[in-house]
Parts: sequence; C-alpha cells; structure tokens
Amino acid sequence: MQWLDARLPLPRLVYDSFVAYPVPRNLNYAYTFGGILALFLVVQILTGVVLAMHYAANSAIAFDSVEKIMRDVNWGWMLRYMHANGASFFFIAVYLHIFRGLYYGSYKAPREVLWILGVIIFLLMMATAFMGYVLPWGQMSFWGATVITGFFTAFPLIGDPIQQLLLGGFAVDNATLNRFFSLHYLLPFMIAGVVILHVWALHVTGQTNPTGVEVKSSKDTVPFTPHATIKDGFAMVVFLAIFAYMLFYMPNYLGHPDNYIEANPLKTPAHIVPEWYFLPFYAMLRAITFNIGPIDSKLGGVLVMFGSIIVLFFLPWLDTSRIRSTAYRPMYKIFFWVFVANAIMLGWLGSKPAEAPYTWLSLVGTIYYFGHFLIVLPVLGLVETPKRLPGSITEAVLAKSGGGGGGRPAGAAAAPDTKG
Repeated sequence: MQWLDARLPLPRLVYDSFVAYPVPRNLNYAYTFGGILALFLVVQILTGVVLAMHYAANSAIAFDSVEKIMRDVNWGWMLRYMHANGASFFFIAVYLHIFRGLYYGSYKAPREVLWILGVIIFLLMMATAFMGYVLPWGQMSFWGATVITGFFTAFPLIGDPIQQLLLGGFAVDNATLNRFFSLHYLLPFMIAGVVILHVWALHVTGQTNPTGVEVKSSKDTVPFTPHATIKDGFAMVVFLAIFAYMLFYMPNYLGHPDNYIEANPLKTPAHIVPEWYFLPFYAMLRAITFNIGPIDSKLGGVLVMFGSIIVLFFLPWLDTSRIRSTAYRPMYKIFFWVFVANAIMLGWLGSKPAEAPYTWLSLVGTIYYFGHFLIVLPVLGLVETPKRLPGSITEAVLAKSGGGGGGRPAGAAAAPDTKG
C-alpha cells in the first residue's frame, strides 16, 4: 500500500475521505441516506449492466426479451426485480435525503454548490428512470413515453423539433426505444460522475449537523470511521432488509399491471399514470386546466411541472433566515411539516383521474408548493424569532445528554474570554 501510495495516492485519498475525515459528533440517522444512495447506485449499475446483456432494444422483440430474462436467464427474475424495485427504493432514499436537507438547512451558505449538484443528480435520476420505464415495452411504457414526450410540443417553435429528436421520428417506435436504451445505459455513469463532485463539495465545506452550528473545535467532531460508518452500515442493513422483503414477497407492488401487456399503439389504457415517484409532478402538470393570458393550459402545466424542479436551484437564496436547522425555528417547523404533507397529497392526487375534485385539490397543492419557496421562506426568515442556539456542537450534545450547557440567543456573539 505504501508502494502504491507513493506513486498514486489512492490509499491516502480513501483514508483521508472515509477513515480520518472529521464529522460532527451529533449526526443522527437522518444523515445516513447519502450512504444508502451510493449503495443503491452501485446496485442499479451492476444489475443494469447484466440485464443489458440479455435485453433486445427492438420494438418487435423487446417485450419478449424481458419475458425471456424473467423465465429463461439464470436468476434473471431476481436481477430484473432488483433493478425495477431498486429504482423505487433509490427514489425513496433520495426524497428522504432531500427532506432532511430542507429540514436541517443543508443548502445554506457555504454549501450552495453542494445543493445545486444534488438537484442536478435528482434531474438525471428522473431522466434515467423515465427512459428505463419505457424499455419493457408494455402498455404503460409505450403510452407513458407518448404522453411525456408530447409535453415538449407545448413549447412554440422549438417544441416539435425537440420531440422528434427524442422520438427519432414522429411517433414512439423502434427508433425511440433505441434512443432511450442508449441514454438509459449512459446516464447512470453521468450520475456517478456528479456524485463524485457532490462528495467532493461536501468534503470541502464540511458536513452540516442537526443543530446547524458550524464546527468550532476538534471536540465537536469524531473520525468518520468507526462512528459514522457503523451508523451508516446499520441503516443500510435495515434499508436492505425492507428492500429484500419487497423483492421476494411483493416484487410488483410498486409497478402497474398494464405493463405486463405488450405495447399496442391502437389501444389506449383507461388511465395512464407514471411511476409513483413522478406522481407529485404529474399532479402539478394536470392542475393547470385553464389558460393564463396568452399561455394555454397545456403550456402552463408543462411550465409549472418544470418550474417545480427549477425553483429548487434557487432555494439557497430564497431562504432569508440566518438559522440553518428547523429545530430552532418553531414557526417554520409547522410550515415544513405542512409542506411534507402537501407533497404526499400531491403524490396521491397524481394517481387519481384528471377530474373534479382531484384537479382542484391539485391546484391548491401546487399553489402551496410554490408558495412555500417563494413566499413562506423569504418572509418567515425576516419575521420569525428563533430559539436560542447552543454555543457549539459539543455544548448541544452535553445539554441533550444532561451534561449541562446552556445556549445563547441566535446570532449573538460568544462572550469574550476574560481569563488572563
């Protein structure tokens, strides 16, 4: 190892990044989803590479090739179910990771680039998942691709050329399947590259913690190994146990039965819905059923759907509060949990038919979604009186464990040292 380190300091990099790297001593299990996401990215890439060895990206035989994987390839059924359910668990972990970042203010300075890289990963995940959902070439795959790519036609002038470029023609067909298979294979490696940048940015700025107080001394930190690795490892085991239960006992629970029917362009399913992790955005798309001045309802819905992601890029500058952690913001804590409930409600509404009262409820949920970022965060940060912040991470840990330690008003300067 010393011989290798002298010529390529990879062992030193691993040691500095994952062994001796100092992390705040008060990290809880909400901070374990980063490791879980890294694990599932590896699972998705490995299972995807093996599945690609047997899959045929041809509209005439794609559906049959998936059935052959399930029935004739050794352990093919397990690989296919691992890949399909792994995508769902990947999104479960990333949504929990995002909500943790929102709760503890992980997007605030100096971590703006860290947050933006995370949103880019989220966008790449959504694109990868959408293209992967088309590959089984079932009814929901075909019509989902038809509906989603049709969104681009809402944009004047550039919409039709973009749609034709994605489809490889004028309708979802063999060229579309080839394009989506190629991009679905490529994008996970792009995700891995951005993840490296994400981890790099994290190590430059340092990890946040539940108090939102920056590290002030070596007493506030512990080595990443064994303290964080044991906690991450335990969380991974629990998450994998739930994943294994779904894999072996309910492998199709999160899927749609229509996708076991081969794609038929002449027969439209009664109710076209995307995968569950897209449902909140699908609900926001369908919430706009009216024209907004010169903008018709179709274009308005598409702009709202894309805007719901774009607004996340500006989150570090929309939040005006000087306090990171929601634990010390009593008023914002209420709004945060209302936001979580609203996101869950939008997901439920996205699975319902596009009719009253679901469209009206979707509109209310959409208004609150944007209101949370554009009104609540900027205004509340200016008018809210936060709780007293601890002087340091160590002080907060000792106070929580009954070891003493008080606090000081948020934003107040520490008392000067008068000894000597």
